[in-house]
Amino acid sequence: MSAILKVENLSKAFSGVRAVREASFEVEQGSITGLIGPNGSGKSTTIDCISGFQRIDAGRVELDGDDITNLAAPDVAHAGLIRTFQNVRVYDSFDLLDNLLVADAALGGLHWYDALMRTRSFRSVSAAAEARASALLDLVGLSRLIHAPATVLSYGQKKLLAFAAAMMARPRLIVLDEPVAGVNPTRINELADILRKANAGGISFLIVEHNVEFINSLCHKVIVFEQGRKLMEGPPDTVRNDPRVLDAYLGIAPASGASPAEAT
Repeated sequence: MSAILKVENLSKAFSGVRAVREASFEVEQGSITGLIGPNGSGKSTTIDCISGFQRIDAGRVELDGDDITNLAAPDVAHAGLIRTFQNVRVYDSFDLLDNLLVADAALGGLHWYDALMRTRSFRSVSAAAEARASALLDLVGLSRLIHAPATVLSYGQKKLLAFAAAMMARPRLIVLDEPVAGVNPTRINELADILRKANAGGISFLIVEHNVEFINSLCHKVIVFEQGRKLMEGPPDTVRNDPRVLDAYLGIAPASGASPAEAT
């Protein structure tokens, strides 16, 4: 399977503190890949660098064979890598449809004003955009609220809306930052099903998440970071049973017969 994302020897420091140290990994085309690790392991800095929100100090990032190293975030998005954020970002006063149309306008080179005011530039592409927005809201189970303001949504529903917005541009890879943090178990199961459907439709995912059970149940491969470095990677079962992972999370060697999944 070919790689949609290649990260080679990525390094990043802040005021002399090395947050990421020569990290290398790949995300395979058509896969759902998890990125886990204890707090301070460099996960968030890594995806900030990959998605253009931080400049890297050294290393290389490729998206489907194209060098995107240190491109600005809008250019990374136009190249086909879209990310979401742990702190959900939606326009509360806009209805759900307009939230998605604004996202589509921004990624299509238009201004958010074009979407809200239905300018001539926007109207030329609006029919297709509205049809896609409607389909995505149906995918995430929010179609009945298409004309409701986003402020009526629960926190979990806002995360679903943010995910739908990320899908508007038909990205090649979506990076999800803590997608189930603060979300109730029912909504977590719904999101897992939605991600599987989107993945079956051809979207690749890199998911940063502290919920190890969610990652293990969903991902084809799991990458583990510790102290700014890649500790290991492999299928969920392999990672779950590796004593280094438990040691990274808890600082202790596993008891006989115990697994990292049981301890976390």
